[in-house]
Amino acid sequence: MTTGNIIRFACVLVLWLALCCILLTSVKRIDFNVVFTIVASGIIVFVPLYKKYVRKKD
Repeated sequence: MTTGNIIRFACVLVLWLALCCILLTSVKRIDFNVVFTIVASGIIVFVPLYKKYVRKKD
């Protein structure tokens, strides 16, 4: 990974963490729906980034 890719990945990570913090502080009770939303959004955001930048290409 180049330095630019690491910076992009870090920016996406920080934004995703900020949105998760906003979600967690705005709900009255943490239940399955909140946890599922966080896990699903993490999968949607980070799996394509992993496939594009981290996984070795054959």
